[in-house]
Amino acid sequence: MVPIVTTPRLVLRALETRDFDTFATHFMDAAAMAPLKPMPDRSSAWKKLASFNGMWMLRGAGWWAIELRETKELAGTVGAFFREPPHTDLEIGWTVFPAHRRKGIATEAARAALAYAFAHHAVPRAIAHVDPPNVASIRVCEALGMKLEGEVDFYDTRLNRYQVTRFE
Repeated sequence: MVPIVTTPRLVLRALETRDFDTFATHFMDAAAMAPLKPMPDRSSAWKKLASFNGMWMLRGAGWWAIELRETKELAGTVGAFFREPPHTDLEIGWTVFPAHRRKGIATEAARAALAYAFAHHAVPRAIAHVDPPNVASIRVCEALGMKLEGEVDFYDTRLNRYQVTRFE
């Protein structure tokens, strides 16, 4: 079961069938997904949406839909999750759809997801992978108190890894 987390402006909840068209449009958009590969088709996007919810069942952590409380509109996704075994780091990630960017939504959602994750998982730290030119995501990391750990190979893409310990 995907927990519900609320903030003053947002509801973090399970992704639902009603979210699929907006979700698929975003995750199939090469510009929105760069430097990662976009989903090649709607079928792949559906599998991604299902996997976001399925992570909760497998590892007790995963991805939420970011819903605007006032309008019930899907604004993006945020996750506090564990990658496939043997990975043990808690990872945090986010994507805010273009119409909702530059409004502090990523920071608000990521802060809530990180707080939930640290409250429910006995992990010493959380990490985030960020494309170096993605200044907006770097600012989210900084707002969360994350520090640059260094450059890493992330599935054949060079990204910066940020980290924060649960006590910072």
